[in-house]
Amino acid sequence: MLSEKEIVEIKDVCKKMRRNIVSMVHAAKSGHPGGSLSCVEILATLYTKCMNYKKKADKDYALRDRFVMSKGHASPALYAILSHCGFIPENELSSFRCLGSKLQGHPCCKYLDGVEVSTGSLGQGLSIACGMALGLRLDKIDSKVFVLMGDGEIQEGSVWEAVMNANHYNLSNIIAFVDRNGLQIDGPTEKVMSLGDVKEKFKAFGWNTIEIDGHNVSEVYEAIQKAKQNTDKPTVIVANTVKGKGVSFMENNAGWHGKAPSDEELKAALMELGV
Repeated sequence: MLSEKEIVEIKDVCKKMRRNIVSMVHAAKSGHPGGSLSCVEILATLYTKCMNYKKKADKDYALRDRFVMSKGHASPALYAILSHCGFIPENELSSFRCLGSKLQGHPCCKYLDGVEVSTGSLGQGLSIACGMALGLRLDKIDSKVFVLMGDGEIQEGSVWEAVMNANHYNLSNIIAFVDRNGLQIDGPTEKVMSLGDVKEKFKAFGWNTIEIDGHNVSEVYEAIQKAKQNTDKPTVIVANTVKGKGVSFMENNAGWHGKAPSDEELKAALMELGV
């Protein structure tokens, strides 16, 4: 269980991440703020309290936990937490999406320590995670593979092939998140292609399932700890979230899936976020 001090610390990280997210997208004049803002508590809690991440220079690098940002368009959120963890100098965040920058619009493992795999083609991250999990098992390394997927993303058929694969091979070292914010680029997920009860769908495929408030850091933490204790099958944490969380005019608005704020909108967003 997180202490009150730890909860405050994580919430402070979340505020900083949100400020960096909107600032990055504004500076680039392009990007995906909505789905980046919805997954902040997940990433902040995972990286600061739950995941054993390593830098390539660390001698025990092979023993690290892995993280796959399957919804690669939410790269601003990943870069924000990697910056907090010391992978990226904060002053480099303003180079997001610039020509020659390591901070590509979608994460690229060729350029940046801390990015396990290049992502952005939706529906592929969980399949990659299955390969990583099997590799860790073969190498007898007791590490976890964490995956973050969007709810619009899981409309991709390849996701469900990977879901079957993970169950078939009893990949209990996989812990997946579904960022269930209910919106995708074309509107509500239930109007574009209804997902129904996501938790029950994964359960029907043989997964261990947990459903939480994805903005409650205590619930995120407890779900991850519970998932880590599972030893016989993969786990999915369905995190109910708000697209654009933290910026009132972006919240629950599909129009902010892939749009940069103007100068005035950035100023308003930063004021709401405590700047």
